[in-house]
Amino acid sequence: MRRTLRTLTLALAACTSTLSFAVDLSFWSWRVEDKDFYDAIAKEYKAISGDDVKFIAYKNTEYPTVLSAALAAGSGPDIIHTRAYGGLAALADADYLLPVNKGNVPNLAAFGDGIMLGAMGRKPPHDKNTYGVPFATQALGIFYNKQVLASAGITAMPRTWDEFKNICKTLKEKRITCIANGGKDTPGLEQMFGVMGPNFYGGTAYYNAVMAGTKNFNDPGFVKAIEEAVALKDYFPPNQMGVGENESRTLFASNLAAYYFTGTWNIDTIKDLNPKADFGIMPAPPLVAGGPVYVPTFADGNYSINAKTTKREAALKFLNFLASKDYGQKFTQQLKQMSAVPGTVATDPILASYGEIAARNSTPFLMLVGFRYQNPNGSVVLRDGIQKVMQGQGTPASLAAEIQTGLATWHKPFQK
Repeated sequence: MRRTLRTLTLALAACTSTLSFAVDLSFWSWRVEDKDFYDAIAKEYKAISGDDVKFIAYKNTEYPTVLSAALAAGSGPDIIHTRAYGGLAALADADYLLPVNKGNVPNLAAFGDGIMLGAMGRKPPHDKNTYGVPFATQALGIFYNKQVLASAGITAMPRTWDEFKNICKTLKEKRITCIANGGKDTPGLEQMFGVMGPNFYGGTAYYNAVMAGTKNFNDPGFVKAIEEAVALKDYFPPNQMGVGENESRTLFASNLAAYYFTGTWNIDTIKDLNPKADFGIMPAPPLVAGGPVYVPTFADGNYSINAKTTKREAALKFLNFLASKDYGQKFTQQLKQMSAVPGTVATDPILASYGEIAARNSTPFLMLVGFRYQNPNGSVVLRDGIQKVMQGQGTPASLAAEIQTGLATWHKPFQK
């Protein structure tokens, strides 16, 4: 009897040692609009791994506060949807994120160094490590509504920036809203500046120069970019200070505005608002016909792991799945955004077409990529400043000086 019990005990122990128990992973995000997609991915992943992933989305405006409070308290989710560049660096530098690399997330071996810059810490020793799997790359441009333009007798694409402004004047004379953007939400103003600004300050060459400190924000080209951005308010919708991103998207999708300065992430949104919308995306026309074209691009964010998670191995396994080409292709096809996973192919014709243009003409989205790491935050000073200048508070030159003075307090190349 004792021998039988001992044999059963050993057999059960052997079986137990080979069992793989399912793990529950929590995943927090600001992507409320993508919940259905991530819920479907969670079901697919469970079928593959046996692990449960619970996707919890918070409002974009609430997410940073909710996440920061949880991490500061030593809790929070296992998987964290993190912003890129300064947004991620602040969390990494505070030791809230687990370092990841091709050793613990093998699929990261396919990612290039450029896209991984948005997943790096900022302060030593964190500046030597990466802390996430990039999930998307975004490109800014001008959405154009073919139906609205055709109704005004405009069928040719503008070849220069002046031709674009002349089209806006024509539309205004015909009492047609030219630009869907408004002045209510300042991030939209930064995006607008991001689209057309490189024409005037010089794109990547200028970005490299200000990063190195050989040029600054008092540069005449940068001041001129602010001036041109502010001037576009003349072609905004009526009651422009009450028009934010939601109103802008609705105006454009409803065929009530000809152009919309935004990014590729809004392709799917416009199609959801109006499945029959006939639109395309173009870069800001160059200053002279045939001149250089600039498409601002940036890493949109990352999938990261909470350094305090008690489910490290399961979390790393899930991140490796999110870094796979198979997942990246689903992301691109279903969300109509450019996945950061190398080798994925856009099937949406608008995204595919503009993705090719962006690949040939990419330039960094200036403040997001280079100057969101400390306070004052370059994006905040620029976007809030443009809004103020549009309201008659200050000038393009005074805003440029404010940006330069503020960023010189922490951007060390400006201090030399």
